[in-house]
Amino acid sequence: MSYVEVPGAKVPIRMWTDPASVEAGAMQQLHNVATLPWIKGLAVMPDVHYGKGATVGSVIAMKGAVCPAAVGVDIGCGMSAVKTSLTANDLPGDLSKLRSKIEQAIPVGAGMHRDPVDPDRLYGFPDAGFGDLWERFDYVADAVKFRRDRALRQMGSLGQGNHFCELCIDTSGSVWLMLHSGSRNIGNELAAFHIDVARGLSHNQGLVDRDLAVFLAATPEMEAYRNDLFWAQEYAKYNRAVMMSLFKEVIRREFRKAKVSFDREISCHHNYVAEERYDGMDLLVTRKGAIRAGSGDYGIIPGSMGTGSYIVKGLGNEKSFNSASHGAGRKMSRTAAKKRFSARDLADQTKGVECRKDSGVVDEIPGAYKSIEQVIDQQADLVQVVAKLKQVICIKG
Repeated sequence: MSYVEVPGAKVPIRMWTDPASVEAGAMQQLHNVATLPWIKGLAVMPDVHYGKGATVGSVIAMKGAVCPAAVGVDIGCGMSAVKTSLTANDLPGDLSKLRSKIEQAIPVGAGMHRDPVDPDRLYGFPDAGFGDLWERFDYVADAVKFRRDRALRQMGSLGQGNHFCELCIDTSGSVWLMLHSGSRNIGNELAAFHIDVARGLSHNQGLVDRDLAVFLAATPEMEAYRNDLFWAQEYAKYNRAVMMSLFKEVIRREFRKAKVSFDREISCHHNYVAEERYDGMDLLVTRKGAIRAGSGDYGIIPGSMGTGSYIVKGLGNEKSFNSASHGAGRKMSRTAAKKRFSARDLADQTKGVECRKDSGVVDEIPGAYKSIEQVIDQQADLVQVVAKLKQVICIKG
């Protein structure tokens, strides 16, 4: 489908989904964003749903302003994927041992490495700029300076919630490695600090929603936030790169006889800010649960833990600010999912996938998410499908 325009206070709301299918709370959030004095455009992806601060699945383009709560607390959260030379025939019938090896290499949940990972010892790690990242840490907000050791040890760890690490097979039988994570606790604390600062600024006191408090260009508060924001986005990128290197090493070790090789990695943020130019204006584009889909850009759009994912290539549709969805999107809250589904339901819906099937991850059950196939179909003018993947191992945070 193409987009549908819904009238907004300052700009039209371009929606790549049926407006009638969007829950009332999310639609109200979109209308609230459209009232901001600095707004220049608002695009809504087919995975749209209610979120903290701003709607998940929205692309907010502003002139001279950025909303830290719209970016969210997991700054730089995103995806990485790589195709391997392995095929489905190379995999053992019982994948539990391989799953355990991956979990031993990559800390999950609140876990972290006992000692910081040494990038010089990682297989295929793109370390250019990694040292600079830690030199720049000296210039982030004083409120998080004492977290340096924890941030170092969490580098290369998965985190909690909907973060995951998967072994997948595409429709041609090739094996892929894929993971989803962000900037861990350090990004969360930086975000929380700046959101609190923004709420206290005088120009934000009359906003319809205090979660939409912004920083304005050419102010000390904006410069401080931009510094920390872009640092956290880089941290998230390297966090995924470290994990992917650890993941690759497990695969190389476990399939030593196959002499596994890897294609070029695909990596994309889906909670972040970028400086981009549209209609002759330099804008700050916040993708809250959306990926960049400029012409030729490779991206990853995951489904739930039992339904599979898509590798896509952007078509460069400027009406969406060169964006596409970041996943299937939830159709019910975590609380609602826990009330409706049981561990038995989870086991039924994840048949054939080596994964946790206990009550602790019921909130991530496939039934709590929208149809990934429908979400892909709704953005045919935004992305081209390159590959469809189906997970056979899924490790949840």
